[in-house]
Amino acid sequence: MRALGAHLAGDRRVRDRILDDAIASCVGRRDAAGLADVALLADNTHRADQLLALAGTEADVHARRRWYEGDMSGAVNTLASGGTGRRKFTRLESELRVFQGWSPTLAEVPSYAPKARTVLHLLTNSLPFTESGYAQRSHSLLKAQADDGWEVHAATRLGYPVQVGKPFARDEDTRDGVTYHRLLRARMPAGVDQRLQLQAEMLLQLALTVRPSVLHTTTHFVNGQVIGEVARVLGIPWVYEVRGQLADTWASSRHGHAKKSERYRLFKEREAQVMLDASLVVTLGEAMKQEIMRVGVPEERVLLSPNAVGEGYLDEPIAPADARRRLGLAEDGVLVGTVSSLVDYEGLDHLLGAVALLAPEHPNLRCLIVGDGVALPALRALAQELGIEHRVVFTGRVPRSQARLHHLALDVFVVPRKDLEVTRSVTPMKPIEAMACSRPVVASDLPALREIMSTFSGVLVKPEDPAALAAGIRGLLGASGLDPVAEHRARETRTHVLRSRTWAANAAAYSRAYAAAGAA
Repeated sequence: MRALGAHLAGDRRVRDRILDDAIASCVGRRDAAGLADVALLADNTHRADQLLALAGTEADVHARRRWYEGDMSGAVNTLASGGTGRRKFTRLESELRVFQGWSPTLAEVPSYAPKARTVLHLLTNSLPFTESGYAQRSHSLLKAQADDGWEVHAATRLGYPVQVGKPFARDEDTRDGVTYHRLLRARMPAGVDQRLQLQAEMLLQLALTVRPSVLHTTTHFVNGQVIGEVARVLGIPWVYEVRGQLADTWASSRHGHAKKSERYRLFKEREAQVMLDASLVVTLGEAMKQEIMRVGVPEERVLLSPNAVGEGYLDEPIAPADARRRLGLAEDGVLVGTVSSLVDYEGLDHLLGAVALLAPEHPNLRCLIVGDGVALPALRALAQELGIEHRVVFTGRVPRSQARLHHLALDVFVVPRKDLEVTRSVTPMKPIEAMACSRPVVASDLPALREIMSTFSGVLVKPEDPAALAAGIRGLLGASGLDPVAEHRARETRTHVLRSRTWAANAAAYSRAYAAAGAA
């Protein structure tokens, strides 16, 4: 389907034109139903409702509409009363059951002898198959724990990485002293609850082999449900690491009523329960810590483990012109930009707006946007609309090994995040990496970013305001390049970061917290 292909490619204009043409021509019921699904994927409820009207009473599509809105029970009931897809009904019904409080159960283990200083992590994904910030943070922490003298094992979710297109993945991968175990089966259960039950059983068998003294997992709550049950039958402590507010991430892509939905309420309830059940809750920043304490977790059971740096970021930075030469970029002028996932909440449209405002007074200013994502086609189109396409370089996805070199190519690193619930509470890794590269940072004035900037040197500006962003960048620039005062402060900030924000320091804090929680 062309509309779905355009959506997946991030080409909103083509997708919306196809949807509008279908509505105008009163497309047939079957096609209308499929196109309504695409409109819901695009968070375009107005077009979706117009197409649903053309689709008539097709229960499957109306169930999708209710599920999208967060009315999980309504969607399941709609399918039960008239849906044609039994597999979809089974999947949605089982997911609702998990959201309502179901969790896996395991038989008691009669005797278990943990091995001292051995930890088993449960991860949603990992290197080398996923090169996200999540996977990189996990690997950096696990490697630092291995360097700290721990025997480190990590299991990834059931079916990963086969489910992301790696059918020939091995059962184990070892990287930098960390062993990744893959929980793979030839056939996967149909329901979410059945998959979590199987995952718990397989994780228990792995634990009986590697004999951890502590278990550790990350958001979201299904990971906590699995690892909590394994920890219970083994009689060892377990850790829940809150890396984001995923209920708010879900709600941020929908209209304002999403936070009143059944899904949002159940999501928050399950997250709160897992936090309360864990032996220790870890999180990235003070804003998220306060959220965790608000659900009733006492402060002494919450550990701050902020995003940090290690490996190449500890090396002495090279000059921007040298980095650009190595990357094949123009060496002259001033280069501002970011290294990021290209999604809407990152606010990179406002970065382009700021560059357009600065261009007349800074003819040597250019912009570098490193990364890939659904927002890339729209950002390219915006650069053309603003008449700055000749000033902007979009690299697309780059290997993680080249991320630091792209940081170093910049004169000013920009984090123009939009003002949303998720961006107000979740602290990103990228500004810390930029600071470790001795690059000044301009960021949106949001609680999570303010926390970083109050500890380290940086410039905060009003979110979603290209003029304010332009003013923040302008304040760092001199007549022909970066202002010498800003350059000096960036070097001082790097020194501060290396004293307090390294993965080695985080690993040492984990060791102390594990011991306090009862790990051998």
